[in-house]
Amino acid sequence: MAEAGAHLTSSGSSVSEQPSVFEVLAQESLMEAVRPALRHAVKVRGGQAVKVRGGQAVKVLAESNPSRFSFLFRFYDELFLFLDLMLQNHFLSVSSASFSENFYGLKRVCSAAARSPAPRFPVSLFLSRKSHWRSLLLLCVAPYLRVKLEAVLARQRDEEDFSIRLDQSRVQRMRRAVLVLFPFVGGAWRGAAFIQQLLYLFGATKTQNPLLWLAGVRLARLSGDDLKELELRTCCRGHFLDWFYSSENQNAVKSLTSFPAPPPPLHLKRDPSAYQSAEIEPSANRMCPLCRRVRSNSTVLSTSGFVFCYRCIFSFVKNQRRCPVSGFPSEPQHLIKIYSPET
Repeated sequence: MAEAGAHLTSSGSSVSEQPSVFEVLAQESLMEAVRPALRHAVKVRGGQAVKVRGGQAVKVLAESNPSRFSFLFRFYDELFLFLDLMLQNHFLSVSSASFSENFYGLKRVCSAAARSPAPRFPVSLFLSRKSHWRSLLLLCVAPYLRVKLEAVLARQRDEEDFSIRLDQSRVQRMRRAVLVLFPFVGGAWRGAAFIQQLLYLFGATKTQNPLLWLAGVRLARLSGDDLKELELRTCCRGHFLDWFYSSENQNAVKSLTSFPAPPPPLHLKRDPSAYQSAEIEPSANRMCPLCRRVRSNSTVLSTSGFVFCYRCIFSFVKNQRRCPVSGFPSEPQHLIKIYSPET
């Protein structure tokens, strides 16, 4: 009887080390929500969120002072990549896990050393140097490249929707071919990840997703020794959060998280001399601020509210990345065509 049940104890301990598929999916969802959450945090304008086409918004600092802070809007993905690299490198060095994995009590273990018993070293030494840098690249650089490719794909689709062909060079044709194949590659990747999750669910593999397999690691639950090692760091972090959200410090928190309302645009008053050479009356309000002619194919720039000719504003925004009147940082996806009964 004892010999027959001995293997159950050993197998139970090995199974308990493996996280459930729900824990794996939860930590993946948490990391995917960090980027849009941070983007939403900087969308606030005067206490309210600005709703713009495509889920994008002009940053508060860029609105208040475009000449000084417009780079925050233009290079948001690069700024997030830099912050993500520092965050993930810190957690990989300290807790042998990413930010989201550590949040759910998981750690990364080298697949090659998974069969051998874990040494009595700090958890920061469980990952080899090679696995550490592989994990860092796949955690930060891979999502950054995916976001940039999706942005280029969306811009290409907008140009095709408006039947605009600015360049037909060989590089442009190769880029269009890559963009056409990108959705199929993404679908194949998601299918491979789903199959590997099914294999992990049925115990056929110990690696939870393809990115972990490429990094040469797998996920495991933190042991008692690991928790003791991280107890001091977690305690300090918990006390900081308690202070940050305490009622005594609400005024200090509001002063840190509330931004001043940006000043109104400086070019709201129209110059009467601009209409002297025009063939229409100023009351008609149908002039394009760029070409100073009657608008054709009217298009509004959602970041500032001004209306232009589509061809004028598309070329200007594509090259300058800002509103020609207000100076607000803008992108081609912020253009919204106006379909009036007169046209």
